[in-house]
Amino acid sequence: MSLAKSAQPPTLDAQAARKWLERARPQPAWLSEEVARRMHQRLDWIRQPPQTWAHWHPSDSGVEVHPLLRLRYPRATCWLVEPSPQRAAFARQRFTEPWWQAWRRGAQQVAQPPERGVDMVWANMVLHHSAEPLHLLNLWQKALAVDGFVMFSALGPDSLRELQSVHQQMGWGPPGPNLTDMHDWGDMLLESGFAQPVMDMERITLTYASAMDMLSDLRTMGRNTRADRFPSCRGKTWRQDWLKAVEQWGSRSASDGRLQLTFEVIYGHAIKPPPRVPMAGESAVSLVDMRAMLSQARPT
Repeated sequence: MSLAKSAQPPTLDAQAARKWLERARPQPAWLSEEVARRMHQRLDWIRQPPQTWAHWHPSDSGVEVHPLLRLRYPRATCWLVEPSPQRAAFARQRFTEPWWQAWRRGAQQVAQPPERGVDMVWANMVLHHSAEPLHLLNLWQKALAVDGFVMFSALGPDSLRELQSVHQQMGWGPPGPNLTDMHDWGDMLLESGFAQPVMDMERITLTYASAMDMLSDLRTMGRNTRADRFPSCRGKTWRQDWLKAVEQWGSRSASDGRLQLTFEVIYGHAIKPPPRVPMAGESAVSLVDMRAMLSQARPT
């Protein structure tokens, strides 16, 4: 079944995924910060700087990159969009700027984007956690003004392949839900009304001195939100078995013998095109879409 035809990924537990997104965390995972830095470099391709933009789930997607974005677009107004009151309160505390910096920059607030839309939606390492990805893409499309763009990243299906091998060896079942490949994300962007989607992918390999270090890092990245995961709490014995299995069966770097994990990172970019009115005897057009069409029709 193609994900583009489904309301949610078939292996993802919607309640568990929502709890993870809404949970306040003191610091984003190191990998999220690194991917945010790499995605920030891709903004060099954008010729027209946004005057308004929205940072989607900034407390989880990139604390360190947010000041870089503010420096890149110093006069742009920014909205911080968080999924829960707890995360919103955390964002107000974390992203408050000193007065001697704030007065020189565009406004910043924790709120939903305005009805007229923003020029950019920035969403780093958020999409693969969503139990309703089409709904989330539609939210981004609605949050954008005409000719605005979304810039996002997500983990792809080749992630954690070494850990998947260990779990298969031990008969434990997959360590996480199935992840979506970049071609399906491109299809879903088109289905959500975006235009000119551009997708690319890279693999990042992290190495660890021990299985305990790997486990600590994985806990910052997410949880096993697979719907058919083990339904009860596992005890300390299983935790020790997991650590031993990773030490024994985990893939190791040929250069230094450290345990390694591969992450497939997908980057996406797409534009919100002018609205199209279907040709019919009678058509309904929203006021926002009508303003956008009239704006496009004015001579330049």
